[in-house]
Amino acid sequence: MAENKIIHEGEITLGEMIIPCYVLEDGTRVLSGNAMQNALKLQEETDNKSGTRLARYLNQKTLEPFIYKGKEAGHFEPLECYRGTQKINGYEATVLADICDAFLEARKEITLSSRQKIIADQCEILIRGFARIGIIALIDEATGYQYERERYELQKILTAYVSDEILKWQLTFTDEFYREVYRLWGLPFIPKYIKNKPSFIGTLTNKYIYDQLPKGVVEKIKDNTPKTEKGNWKYKFHQSLTPEVGREHLKKQIIEVTTLMSVSSDKNQFDTLFTSKYKQSSQLKMNFDE
Repeated sequence: MAENKIIHEGEITLGEMIIPCYVLEDGTRVLSGNAMQNALKLQEETDNKSGTRLARYLNQKTLEPFIYKGKEAGHFEPLECYRGTQKINGYEATVLADICDAFLEARKEITLSSRQKIIADQCEILIRGFARIGIIALIDEATGYQYERERYELQKILTAYVSDEILKWQLTFTDEFYREVYRLWGLPFIPKYIKNKPSFIGTLTNKYIYDQLPKGVVEKIKDNTPKTEKGNWKYKFHQSLTPEVGREHLKKQIIEVTTLMSVSSDKNQFDTLFTSKYKQSSQLKMNFDE
């Protein structure tokens, strides 16, 4: 098994800068090498491999006293990380903050070259950005809001895509349902995958939820779903479920399926458990015209 295995990944956005970031199996936080160099506005070179530009500045004689003050040389060594078999070059996350501190200290103590001054000015922008993010993260951790942040982001996305008159159904498909689906099918449960669900999510929803509803529910749904002038369904069927019949059946099915998913270690085990519980042939065949 490769060392430095990536188990989580995301992006840090600071103004127009986007820095891919990763968490390794041992908890090490890592920033993309190329993105970090770009964030520092390090000068482009012909040999533009990850780490080469940064290494050149780290080894400049005028900066060494500030860069390596209280730091071992190995602290600034790049890391080879792995997403599966794909290699990603990066740096331990605090390296970026340490470099920024060093350039700002050097700016106070010595006369920088024009190029070094550009980098130092960029370091100040980055440090100020880190400070803002840091205070928010500290407050979120202290108050426990970090556990609600994702739910809040999902709520904003849902609100943007669902009109007011049908918002009342949105809690039917719970966060936990999608969290379990994404876990079993190997997707990170993050807002961008809620906003733009992979197409197979709809197929799974039909198979494990709608196809198992009792006979007659779909007819009730159709009765309560308006059509456009072209004759297509105006909303997806679950948006028009009646609260006394359709929605209650749907909620029950979602709870049952979510429970089966939660006790499954992978999608194959879940499918086995699901087949065992719902071994009868599907009672409901629905035409999901958009």
